[in-house]
Amino acid sequence: MELNGARYERDVEARTLLSDFIRHDCGLTGTHVGCEQGVCGACTVQLDGEPVRSCLMFAVQANGRAVRTVEGLAETDRLHPLQQAFRERHALQCGFCTAGILMSLEPLIRDGGELAETEIREALAGNLCRCTGYRGIVEAVEVAALELRGSA
Repeated sequence: MELNGARYERDVEARTLLSDFIRHDCGLTGTHVGCEQGVCGACTVQLDGEPVRSCLMFAVQANGRAVRTVEGLAETDRLHPLQQAFRERHALQCGFCTAGILMSLEPLIRDGGELAETEIREALAGNLCRCTGYRGIVEAVEVAALELRGSA
C-alpha cells in the first residue's frame, strides 16, 4: 500500500486490522482506536481520498491502495489549513478524537469554498467528541474552507 505517500510492503495476517497495521507495523500513532466498532470515528483515515474507519477494515483490503493518516495531512513543516484553523479556533481539547475528525472533514473542504453549517455538521456526524461541543470545530472548518478557496 501507499501510506502517506510512501510505499509499505509487509506480510500480515489476514485478520490484522488496518488501524493495528498503521499503528503497530508502521509506527504511525496519530490514528487512534476508540470504540473498535466504527462508532466513534477516532480511527478514521482516508482510503483513496475518502474517509473510512480503519478499525472496521483489514489491512489486506488496502493492498494496492492509497492510505492517508493525520501524519500525512501537513506538508513538511507547514500545518494543513484545517489543522491550523483547529489550532486558531481552539477546536480541540483532549485531542483524542481530533485526528479522526480532521481526516473526516478534509475531503469536505478539499476543493475550497463556502460551506453551510448543516453540511459541516453532517460530515462531522460520524465523529464523537466529548470535550468541545463542536462549535469551534464548525468554525475551524468554515475558516479552512475559505482559506483553501482563496489559495486556489
